[in-house]
Amino acid sequence: MTLDDIRAAADRIASGIVRTPLLTCTWADPERPLWLKPETLQPIGAFKIRGALNALARLDEDARRRGVVAYSSGNHAQAVAYAAASEGITAHIVMPRSTPQIKIDNTRAHGAEVVVCGEGEREKVAYEIVAERGAVLVPPFDHPDIIAGQGTIGLEIAEDMPDVDVVLVPVSGGGLASGIASAVTALLPNAKVIGVEPELASDTKESLQAGSIIEWSIEKRNRTIADGLRSQPSELTFAHLRSRLHDLVTVTDDEIRSAMAVLARKGRLVAEPSGAVPTAAYLHHAAELPAGRTVAVVSGGNVDPALLSDVLTRSLDEED
Repeated sequence: MTLDDIRAAADRIASGIVRTPLLTCTWADPERPLWLKPETLQPIGAFKIRGALNALARLDEDARRRGVVAYSSGNHAQAVAYAAASEGITAHIVMPRSTPQIKIDNTRAHGAEVVVCGEGEREKVAYEIVAERGAVLVPPFDHPDIIAGQGTIGLEIAEDMPDVDVVLVPVSGGGLASGIASAVTALLPNAKVIGVEPELASDTKESLQAGSIIEWSIEKRNRTIADGLRSQPSELTFAHLRSRLHDLVTVTDDEIRSAMAVLARKGRLVAEPSGAVPTAAYLHHAAELPAGRTVAVVSGGNVDPALLSDVLTRSLDEED
């Protein structure tokens, strides 16, 4: 993945995305200033729209006629559905039963045909649809066009804050972290890109320590509240993470909940658990992070209303 690839992606998707600002956090530690990159403001409420728009923009006319297929637990599903609708392309989206209902409903609302499947079956079902219909698979992270699209976030951070010291980004399949790290390290060689993942789905941390991908079972990864961070990196994304991440830290589910409450009450941002993970690292693991001006990517805000209500209620109870 090159900087030119990411810049080309930025040109392709410019008309379809929100160029999200960097929000100053007056409530943060003045010794460690914090800015938030609110990808919650995107049309589908998450960063995934960037990669989806870039991937679909690269399809030829024959591929567009055949339609696209995606598999996802939520935000990639919504992104491909939205991008396909905007391009007049038929989309079939495969989603596991554990997906929050709000994400399934939102995907259908964009006009896609949603196929709900059992746990661990989404890729198999997606490939069956591809074979049956001759459609094009748009993977959630394991593709250069997806990585380049997500990398436009890093491009924007580097342009808006060339003196940033630390960029905190969530890690799951690795497309977002790969893209952001590729852009930031190319433009700002002194900045540190730190990956953050849930402790209950920290397969990437274990894999980086081992030097090769360590497989975790679906059941093990699904324990975390951060439903958008339950995937594992591919060989492609893992290679990027190994070479371009400065470090990776993990956060507990309780810390994720705490960060969601802080983002809502102090940052005025609704974040899903996955989107709050980088802020959780800032709030609870400062000693493990480099010092300096920090940007935390708030990657998505498609949270189940009942979960958000519970998180906010608990945070108030803890203050009493």
